[in-house]
Amino acid sequence: MGVVTKARIAVIGAGLMGHGIAQVFAAAGHDVSIYDSVAASLESAKARILKNLKDLGDDQKAVERVTPVSGLADAVRDKDYVVEAVLEDLPLKQKLFAEIETHARPDAILASNTSVIPITQIMQGLKRRERALGTHFWNPPFLVPLVEVIGTEWTSPQTIDFTMKLHAGAGKKPAHVKKDVPGFIGNRLQHALWREAVNLVERGICDAKTVDDVVKASFGLRSAVLGPLENADLVGTELSLAIHNLLFPDLDNRPAASPYLDKLVEDGKLGFKSGEGFQKWSPEEQAALRAKLVDHLKAARTKN
Repeated sequence: MGVVTKARIAVIGAGLMGHGIAQVFAAAGHDVSIYDSVAASLESAKARILKNLKDLGDDQKAVERVTPVSGLADAVRDKDYVVEAVLEDLPLKQKLFAEIETHARPDAILASNTSVIPITQIMQGLKRRERALGTHFWNPPFLVPLVEVIGTEWTSPQTIDFTMKLHAGAGKKPAHVKKDVPGFIGNRLQHALWREAVNLVERGICDAKTVDDVVKASFGLRSAVLGPLENADLVGTELSLAIHNLLFPDLDNRPAASPYLDKLVEDGKLGFKSGEGFQKWSPEEQAALRAKLVDHLKAARTKN
């Protein structure tokens, strides 16, 4: 595929995703400007990046390639590549890209780090839509290798090619999403699983902990090396077809979210933030699960 050895990059948004994306590019040797309208987020961005680098044992000098910038125009001016990582708010993103386009170079690539919003909707108002696309990083960006690269009907092949090479060179695993659909690839797969998981609890087939235990102790254990379609080929497509014909009629296929999930939200059972969602979570249990997840991702990063 090749790599992009040096690029001038702007990251718009210094929050959870933005500072992590800036870290990825800085660690790969690129100069990165980072901007956020919230002064506190911008001011703490480099400290958070440095903390991550120390924790991972990566070169701490990478943080010197990150420059916080207090104005959007200054952040994007003369950059080769601009990536937005703000709230999942369509009008906000549309307004932001309209402003970015007035200040960025005509040939600068403009990317949105959204997890579910169709890129076509975000970029439809731009004058030069051929240089716009989506790049969906997964949280945390510096630990999860996948980046989905989403083109629209207007995105040029050159824009896709540059973006794929840029992320491959930064140590990521870019996946080209050839059609712009809500949720792209990863979140469509993930939430199809979640829909059935909620339905199993809703129907009283098992409780929430059992759902999670079953996933982690069975196919979840092998998913890192065996994808679903590899698995289908392994067992045989004829067996997969027979199973689907038997199973699919009983799977949840409602076009809206589960009433069970709706009731949890209505009752204020919002998960970690309220101490209860599908299960009850003490502060200690929350901290332990977060730590276990980070340790697992760090270990996987070392192996890869």
